[in-house]
Amino acid sequence: MIKIAHIVGARPQFIKCAPLLRSFHKYHGVLKSVLIHTGQHYDYLMSEIFFRELGVVAPDYHLGVGSSSQGQQTGQIMEKTEKVLRRIKPAACLVYGDTNSTLGGALAAAKLRIPVIHVEAGLRSYDKRMPEEINRVLTDHLSTLLLCPTENAVSNLKKEGFNQIINEGRLLGLKNSSLKQTLDLNQPQVANVGDVMFDALLFASGLAEKRSSIIARSGLWAKRYAVLTIHRAENADDLEKLEQLLRFAVKAAAGLPLVFPVHPRTAKNLKTLKSKYAYAIRFTDPLGYFDMLKLVHHSALVFTDSGGLQKEAFWLGVRCVTLREQTEWIETIRGGNNVLYRAYRKKHHWPTNQLAYYGDGQAAERIAKIVASYVKRRKK
Repeated sequence: MIKIAHIVGARPQFIKCAPLLRSFHKYHGVLKSVLIHTGQHYDYLMSEIFFRELGVVAPDYHLGVGSSSQGQQTGQIMEKTEKVLRRIKPAACLVYGDTNSTLGGALAAAKLRIPVIHVEAGLRSYDKRMPEEINRVLTDHLSTLLLCPTENAVSNLKKEGFNQIINEGRLLGLKNSSLKQTLDLNQPQVANVGDVMFDALLFASGLAEKRSSIIARSGLWAKRYAVLTIHRAENADDLEKLEQLLRFAVKAAAGLPLVFPVHPRTAKNLKTLKSKYAYAIRFTDPLGYFDMLKLVHHSALVFTDSGGLQKEAFWLGVRCVTLREQTEWIETIRGGNNVLYRAYRKKHHWPTNQLAYYGDGQAAERIAKIVASYVKRRKK
């Protein structure tokens, strides 16, 4: 049996790995998943609740890294992950997205000459002030198999010199989701597999409607409130910028109450601002996946700096204002229901042009086939 390590540490990664673990289980007897949780998100509402709701088994290893500076956290993730990888000796390591867990895990694996498989490869905001942009660029260039969610992500990698492109960057069909088309197995391979978060949303949205009582217990009315989240370092760690975004969201919400599930990273600076904005914003603890999905689905508008929430709003047909200068998810802008906050106007025109940019909800099945083919061919 071939061991595959999945390295996760933050809320979006728990969501992304859930459909993959289910798909990998179909290859039981061929692939054995080993789940490594770095502990980057250590709060229960940012961690364990997601495993429980998504039906994911408890991690095989919990590294307990916790919160610290960017460099210290990445270094600890790399050091502790390396020890686990030496022990379990996986055939490959899957890393997800763009967090410190992504980069730390990729560095640990690459230095041990273990193939790195990057799920959500090729995304670019072209803003190096964002730690996430640095993480995703470096991880892509450490990876041997780059699994992209969109054609645009493939195009970004082509610009950076990746030339082993499976199926010319088009979404793989489920029947050809293998590496038979590869030109050189010793070079990094790029494939468009679709977005695993779309898989997760299709799986969870119906369950969220049935199981979550967030609307009723919060005393809210559907489409008569807005959702606000802020957690990016450039926003949450800068008190002046944080207050600027709060002022903007309150004004743009135009009288709608704002529900703000507060990320642990943001909580510190919010202490001095909560009372000032309590008249317009309901500050809450972080929410589980089901509660958050239902809250967003029934909202009138979403204000966020989260990449994942931009896409979830897009798929759920909810208008979104992104609290950033750029976004790597440009398809949501092109699709018409997302806008960068500096371009937002009080009477904003929202075109409706939702297209199937992110695949068909079967990305996890494609990835399982590709990984099984890849590791078996490398063993020959």
